[in-house]
Amino acid sequence: MRHLITTDDLSTEEIEALFADAESFLHKPPPKLLQNRLIITLFFENSTRTRSSFEIAAKKLGADVVHLDVAKSSTKKGETLYDTAANLNAMGPDAIIVRHAQSGTPQQISGYVDCAIFNAGDGAHAHPSQALLDLFTIKRHFGGDVKGKKIAIVGDIKNSRVANSNMRLLPRFGMEIVLVAPPHFMPETDLRSTHRLEDVQDDVDIIMSLRTQTERHAHPIYASLKDYASDYCITKERMGTRDILLLHPGPVHRNIDIDDAMLADPRCKVLEQVQNGVVVRMAALKKLILANG
Repeated sequence: MRHLITTDDLSTEEIEALFADAESFLHKPPPKLLQNRLIITLFFENSTRTRSSFEIAAKKLGADVVHLDVAKSSTKKGETLYDTAANLNAMGPDAIIVRHAQSGTPQQISGYVDCAIFNAGDGAHAHPSQALLDLFTIKRHFGGDVKGKKIAIVGDIKNSRVANSNMRLLPRFGMEIVLVAPPHFMPETDLRSTHRLEDVQDDVDIIMSLRTQTERHAHPIYASLKDYASDYCITKERMGTRDILLLHPGPVHRNIDIDDAMLADPRCKVLEQVQNGVVVRMAALKKLILANG
């Protein structure tokens, strides 16, 4: 049974084939490849982009989508998550898309089901479909050739599943990563790292800004996020006329992560990432569901 728990679940060749499908989906309406297939979304954390993106992707491929309202589910009556998964599996879905605050939950659930599990984010561990759409966006911008391109990942890296997934995926395609964060947001890493954005902003092709994950902080780190923004906000003034690609997984804290002027700048591809997310997830749903029979 094939799952998408981390980007390591797909070979480099499979990712390239997946991107070829995604590119085709951008240019023409897809056939209803998942007609009469059933997909369940199971989100234990709030989500706008990821949940909507997966649901739209599934429906564009002709699948039926059922969203389980966790607040009204039997998990609130004391049923274990794994019994919930086993009961949902007994209803015969072709895939379950899971988001959970606890790292490792999608992997554990996969042992209780006979269908594809898609990890839509687990704790600070992984967000594979986001990393895939980020890479797809980067490859399209650079005409497919990303080997040797340098990317600065900026912000709350320690608590970011998006950063974790990109740190595993992007080097597989020859990209160089540098981490930029204050000391308390910097994970233990062998990657090049710095606490100053000024150290690298002239040396990179891409900046990926991250949201400060305040909901995952045991204690307040900054008295005000404005203090953080003074050092790490991607501003029009700071970027000047640099030929640079700016990404963000969303939601964006305006004027904390990226200022208003840069969000409106053509170098910022945040909305293009959202568009690309639908077709990349379409390609992933197609691949795994059809592969599983």
